[in-house]
Amino acid sequence: MTETVKGPASYFPSIERKYGRPIAEWKDLIRSSPLTKHMELVSWLKSEHGLGHGHANALVAHTLAE
Repeated sequence: MTETVKGPASYFPSIERKYGRPIAEWKDLIRSSPLTKHMELVSWLKSEHGLGHGHANALVAHTLAE
């Protein structure tokens, strides 16, 4: 039996399908950004990389929680 993924990680399969990059690559981008605040990073992903708000928010939340 597989466990259902919950929280921000539940968006990861659709993020990879829609934007064509693995999650590890998105997380590396977030970590290498000079920005540090959650919403700054979300806005940056949306404006510079074309992500939707929910996808950007999920990536940032999951990465900053590590």
